[in-house]
Amino acid sequence: MNDQVFPQIPIPILVIAGPTASGKTHLALHLAKGVGGELVGADSVQIYREFNIGSAKPSADDLQGIPHHLIDAIDPDEPIDAASYAAMADRAIWEVHSRGRVPIVVGGAGLWLRALLRGLVALPRPDPELRKRLEAEVERLGAPAMHARLASVDPDAAKRIHPNDALRIVRALEVHAQTGKALGALWKAHALGKMRYPTLFIVLEPEPNTLRARIESRVFSMLTRGWVEEVRGLLERWPASARPFHSVGYREIVAFLGGKTTQAELPTAIIRSTWAYARRQRMWFRKEAGVNLRIDPQRFEFDGLKKQVLDFLNSMVSREVRQQ
Repeated sequence: MNDQVFPQIPIPILVIAGPTASGKTHLALHLAKGVGGELVGADSVQIYREFNIGSAKPSADDLQGIPHHLIDAIDPDEPIDAASYAAMADRAIWEVHSRGRVPIVVGGAGLWLRALLRGLVALPRPDPELRKRLEAEVERLGAPAMHARLASVDPDAAKRIHPNDALRIVRALEVHAQTGKALGALWKAHALGKMRYPTLFIVLEPEPNTLRARIESRVFSMLTRGWVEEVRGLLERWPASARPFHSVGYREIVAFLGGKTTQAELPTAIIRSTWAYARRQRMWFRKEAGVNLRIDPQRFEFDGLKKQVLDFLNSMVSREVRQQ
């Protein structure tokens, strides 16, 4: 993240967010067909090329000709943060709008969505010396120990950052050292910032038992489809330090291939990690301001939702006509 400020943009967009395995892409594709839309991804793993099975990246058959922007957008060793994602998404939204189509932003990366919808919280730029020192401590003590340190000074950020996510742990500790303020508190304040886009913000909230069952089913399906083989091939082409290798599921398979877990333990490890991630996403979106609709994907009427979407889009057109 950086202190770049993005302007307000008068393009109406739909946002479909929620925890992993909740059915976001499925709903987004149905709405795209119904309202003439194109998808803009907000997924922190699908954005990487070649990381396909474990990210649940939609196939060409799934998309059925509907464009999906910001998947397969960068190489696995390329850096990306909320600022660069928001800039990429802005461009994609402009392009979709210029074709007379409806931009439908879909994904579960809460911080990326907040950066896109509300701009960026002002943070100090990285301090090379401080960062080098913190990274050396991570190497010496391990990411979990540094995560425990973060929890003592910034419990809100620690709840949202995985204990093995060294990159985000270091950044949060760096911000605290630079400002004396908790990154979690800055995120909370920023969550109430003014929306940059006219937005219909939809969050999927499946029942916990249903979501857990969907996660379990999807993990076993991914493993059957060759997820381990995918990771083995990726490790031959990209450094193990590449960020997507540290994402949910991929890091468990990397550990398995490194001999740290057994094949029998692998599915349980991935399901446990994915479920923990889904709970963090649920907590994030439950507290997120500006959400217009919260729906259970198993208990809603699609035609009614489509009508609400069309009413929103028509109201934006009417407002634009009145302002001319």
